[in-house]
Formats: sequence, C-alpha cells, structure tokens
Amino acid sequence: MTHRIRLLPLVIGVTYGLTAHAQESAPVATPAEACFLLENDAQRLACYDKALGRTAADTRRADEDAVAAKEAEAAARAKAREAADASHDPDAPLSERTRRRLGAWFRADDPSDADLIANAGRGSLLDSRWELAKDSKLGVFQLRGYKPVYLLPAFWTSQVNETPTSPNPDNTVTTPQELQDIEAKFQLSFKTKFAENLFGDNGDLWGAYTQSSRWQVFNGEESRPFRETNYEPEVMLVFRNNYSIAGWKGRMAGIGINHQSNGRSDPLSRSWNRVIATIGLDRENWAFVVRPWYRVPDGNDDDNPDIEDYIGRGDAMLTYARGGHVFTVLGRHSLRGGDDSHGALQVDYGFPITRTFRGHVQVFHGYGESLIDYNHKATYLGLGISLLDWY
Repeated sequence: MTHRIRLLPLVIGVTYGLTAHAQESAPVATPAEACFLLENDAQRLACYDKALGRTAADTRRADEDAVAAKEAEAAARAKAREAADASHDPDAPLSERTRRRLGAWFRADDPSDADLIANAGRGSLLDSRWELAKDSKLGVFQLRGYKPVYLLPAFWTSQVNETPTSPNPDNTVTTPQELQDIEAKFQLSFKTKFAENLFGDNGDLWGAYTQSSRWQVFNGEESRPFRETNYEPEVMLVFRNNYSIAGWKGRMAGIGINHQSNGRSDPLSRSWNRVIATIGLDRENWAFVVRPWYRVPDGNDDDNPDIEDYIGRGDAMLTYARGGHVFTVLGRHSLRGGDDSHGALQVDYGFPITRTFRGHVQVFHGYGESLIDYNHKATYLGLGISLLDWY
C-alpha cells in the first residue's frame, strides 16, 4: 500500500507532462465554418487551405526538380556510356565485360525522373489553359475556355467602313452602307480535346471554335443589322515543352489548321485558311505566345488576295495575370516593308466586379479588326463584361 501511495504522485506528474506536451505541440486549426463567412474569393480559399492544412503547389520547385532530373538522367547516360566502353576493354575478364554489356542493355531510368519532367510547370498560366503537365490532364471531349467570352455593349470606331473594298472587283462594295460609329460587339469561344498523348505521354489534339459579332444595335433606321460576324473553327496538335530562355520557361509548341470566314455572299464575302504554328512561354504571372502562320492559297477566286499584307503573317501576345486582373497586349504585322508594312495592336484589360463577371476594356488600332475591315485602318474602343481570359 505504501509503494502505491509513493508511485501515485509520479504517475500523476508523468500523465500531466504528456498531456501538456501534446497540447503545446498540437496545431491550432482554423475552423472551416469561419471561412464560409468571408466574402472575398481569394481570402475564403486561403482560409479553407489553412483550415485543411493544404499548401499551394510551387511551380518553380517543379521546374527545379525537372532540371535536377535531367542532370541526373544525363549523368546516368554518361555512366552507361562509360560502362559500354568498358565492356569492349580487351584486358577485362570475360565475365566483367559480359556483366557491363548486359547492364548497359537492360538499364532502366528511374520512373520518378520522367514524372518530374512531365509535370514541370504544373499550375503555370499556360498549363492552366492547355493541360500541359502530365497530372493536369482532364480527359477528352469536355468544353473548356479558349479565347475570351465577352459582351461589349458599347463598341466605338473612329472611322466607319461604309464601302468595304478588295483587289477582287467582285468583292468591292459600290453602294455606301448606312452605318453608325457605335455598335455592340460580343464573342463566344471554346475548345475541346479530341485525343491525349498521341506520342508517348505527349501530344494532345484539340479542336476549337470562335465566333465574334459586330451588331448595329443602336441603328434603328436600318433595322439594327449585324454588320459583321466572323466564324473561326480550327484544329491544333499541342506538345508539352520544358526549356528555359532568359528566365522564361518554354511550355508548349503546336501546329494547327485554321479557317476564318464571315459567311456572306459577294461583294461582302471574306475568308482565308491558314496553317498556324504556336510557341508558348511563361514565368510566374506572365505568359508570352508567338504564332507565325502560312496562308493556304485560294486560287483565282480569292475574296481578299492581299489579306496577309494587312492582317499580317503572324502575331505575338503578352499577358499578365494576378489577383483576378488580366492585362493582354496583342500585336500583328505583315512582316513586310514599304507600302506593304501594315499591322495592328490590341490591348485588353479585365478586372473583377463579381464572382462571375469581370469588367472588360478593349482598345484596337490598325488594320483588320474584323474580316470585312481587313484592309481598313481605324481605332476602336469597347467597354463591357467578360467571363474568360485569353492566354
């Protein structure tokens, strides 16, 4: 009995110490219910992440791991070459030469290295649009955003094109149209993936469709006509990349076939077909995409034979996205000098106004705001709302 009495304080002390240590080391979690009360989307998401103990993926760490994996792979290959060279050493014993030769033949790379390379840049701007990383794939035949989806109720131009022209006489308007300098513009655009990993674990086949319209909604005297609608279906084969240029990460390269037309009869008909190459790079909150193209000749019956000298032979787009704000600059040029030197510059700025919509401002200056105006130079300013961004 005496021994039990003496041990009792010791047991109580140890139990108290363990309990106190557990309380000190236990993390203090943020109640998930409190996150529901936050109105700001970014703050609410951060609150849930904290409550559930989730940390955001670091794309820079993925890039560093991919570089390390490539270096390790190169070292392994060098070692294999050394082993292969040693297998031909005539002074080595036959058993040693046989072992080295078999080792070189049947050596297998660590699959984790390949996974790191395939997932480099996961979560980057271009990966979020094109599912470039191996673990970003979402399957086929699902609709996804492509170019911006927006409505600009006010779209003003500095110079109305009442008589669209073309070097083809059959596509030149001789009677002026009664048009107003302010109209509405809207665009719908989506893409879907037809096939994944056509070449090993790389190479996705995409299909896309974009439709943009200019509507003379304020022109009641002319029955509010749709002045111009452009239809643009295309098919693209996109490959994942992983290289660096001056701090920029090369993420994607692609090749595609693009058709664009306005679906109208002469003299207002305009159309062309292109083969477009795509090169995309990004870094942190920036994305840069370059698209040179080749126009497929239309023969003698060409609605707009000089369209490349105005809309251009390629474009380049720079995008900055942060905190729901997206700023994009798109430039095109004919890549010619003298009288054939033409191009355009378009600036888009989107800013959040609600959980669903964002404000959208668009400024365009130059040639080819639409197909009917491909050789018409003007400045355009649009104000409205948008759903998706283009990068």
